[in-house]
Amino acid sequence: MLRIAFAGTPEFAARALDALVRAGHRIVLVLTQPDRPAGRGRALQASPVKKLATTLGLEVWQPPSLREPAAQQQLADARLDVIVVAAYGLILPAAVLAIPRFGCLNIHASLLPRWRGAAPIQRAIEAGDTETGITIMQMDAGLDTGPMLSKARTPILAEDTGGSLHDRLATLGAQAIVDALASLEAGSLRPVAQPADGVTYAHKLGRADTHLDFSLPARRLVDRIRAFDPAPGSLALFERDGPLPVKIWRARAVEHIADADAGTVLRADDEGLLVACGDGAIAALALQKPGGRRLPCGEFLRGFPVRAGERLLLPDATLTSSG
Repeated sequence: MLRIAFAGTPEFAARALDALVRAGHRIVLVLTQPDRPAGRGRALQASPVKKLATTLGLEVWQPPSLREPAAQQQLADARLDVIVVAAYGLILPAAVLAIPRFGCLNIHASLLPRWRGAAPIQRAIEAGDTETGITIMQMDAGLDTGPMLSKARTPILAEDTGGSLHDRLATLGAQAIVDALASLEAGSLRPVAQPADGVTYAHKLGRADTHLDFSLPARRLVDRIRAFDPAPGSLALFERDGPLPVKIWRARAVEHIADADAGTVLRADDEGLLVACGDGAIAALALQKPGGRRLPCGEFLRGFPVRAGERLLLPDATLTSSG
């Protein structure tokens, strides 16, 4: 039986750890990021992987870095056959990659080489992709550049959000790594080099990604709104004694013939908040004001009146410190 270390932090990784344990694999060590302050009280919170590992009675290790010789020696002493990595959040230096007998296998949430990097789920939806999936890859020193071991595909549905696609890929990734380890034990896992063509990078999400620029085409804005639900969200700026950011959670693209500048409110009623874009318009269907909750458009407008002809502000530095 393989001696496996598992390295991961968020819920995406916890799904894979649970699947490995349920499949009967021997997890000798779980690595996850140190506890972080969270919530209003800023109390230290364990990661989803730590919570699950503790429940399962697995040994948990939370080093702040894997670059120290002492940390690397502890891994070497574990006599590992393989390290399974899923959204761990810490860099595995070359010395660590070389420790396990079969190296380190990463569960990556895209069809490599498309969307290497930190936010492949959101970037795939934002780009309007119609398909994505999971790649099990052999890790090397590059950023998601290692040989591919297996792929599992899933369509990106028109109604998918970053949250719904995350959940589907977490389930898909959990099964994919169970299958990959079965092939590894059987000696049938064959690495395939990533092609040079088709490489894209899924850059980390930041606050600038939340800003809705209505000069963009409507379809692109709708895809961004879907991609960044539930995090980091998408903000429109209203002028209310200064810029006021309002989250738009759901929208659809519409055609319009009105001669209006981008960002102009064309209509505001129970059917949606219709805003002119660089190409077409979006109808915002679910919105949230600061300190409020997500509401259908009609209910939102009853507490936050908006008039036709009102202009939404262009994103600027004032939003950086806004909620």
